[in-house]
Amino acid sequence: MNRADPASSSALDRVLVLEMVRVTEAAAIAASKLIGRGDEKAADHAAVEAMRAALNELPMDGTVVIGEGERDEAPMLYIGEKVGSAQGSGPGIDIALDPLEGTTITAHGGPNALAVLAIADRGCLLNAPDTYMQKLAIGPGYPEGTIDLNRSATENLQAIAKAKGVEANEIIACVLDRPRHAELIAELRALGCGIKLITDGDVAGVIATADPDTGIDVYMGSGGAPEGVLAAAALRCVGGQIQGKLLFRNDDEVARARRWGIDDLDRVYTIEDMAKGDCIFAATGVTDGSLLKGVHRSKGRVTTETIVMRASSGTVRRVSTEHYKLGTQRSL
Repeated sequence: MNRADPASSSALDRVLVLEMVRVTEAAAIAASKLIGRGDEKAADHAAVEAMRAALNELPMDGTVVIGEGERDEAPMLYIGEKVGSAQGSGPGIDIALDPLEGTTITAHGGPNALAVLAIADRGCLLNAPDTYMQKLAIGPGYPEGTIDLNRSATENLQAIAKAKGVEANEIIACVLDRPRHAELIAELRALGCGIKLITDGDVAGVIATADPDTGIDVYMGSGGAPEGVLAAAALRCVGGQIQGKLLFRNDDEVARARRWGIDDLDRVYTIEDMAKGDCIFAATGVTDGSLLKGVHRSKGRVTTETIVMRASSGTVRRVSTEHYKLGTQRSL
């Protein structure tokens, strides 16, 4: 795996992994109060405000580089927003976040909603515009170059199958269930491979490729570009591979990309382009899913489950926490 040198990660060392867990836990708990209530905006707002408050308690000079829009869309955690209690004096940290990945899922009480956060040293996360991204991702254990976004879905499936030592029809692909993916789904089914269709939450879909228990070998299709960067940070920690290409639906999105300093609109981004150096990734389940249990309440306590990864150490931890009252929690 290509991981960062631990000696180069002094800034992140001052922002403890456990603190990232507390940030995503706060967002997940806040959003969970709106599960099944049918109000996407209220659930998202609750997660945003909880995550913002938790981030602002940390001793860092943080900048949101992947957020929920630009400044005029506040009170969302907007791109360029400064967070942390040590502005100008603490370690410079770039932050990619999605306080509630799966707003519709949460509103409808569906599976796999998450509160998600990634941090890296300043300048190490791609400042992707809020547009779509074509994505292709696999988990660890494959030779470099196994996937190539410039190849067809069929060619990539055959390459993955060859590297895994199986037939193409034994590969399981995860794809967002959207009309735009009709041709992709037809191509995959023509190969006889299995398809796991998900209604939302493509960060969880990408991360699923790194968990053997899910049975998912590859993620294919288009989704949000910010989510692509978050997923890249997670795969960076475990040695997976992801490639992405920005997709633009109109001139406004092209103009936004150019404001972000993106001149090559056809560029294929590798995992190193999207998340380099040391990274810490954390996600807490809001609703129960294949990756994490959701938030549960019973007899005066709230329980959460979080996955937290770090690139420099190549570690993946699962943290189960019992919250008995505000300010008191016990990690199991």
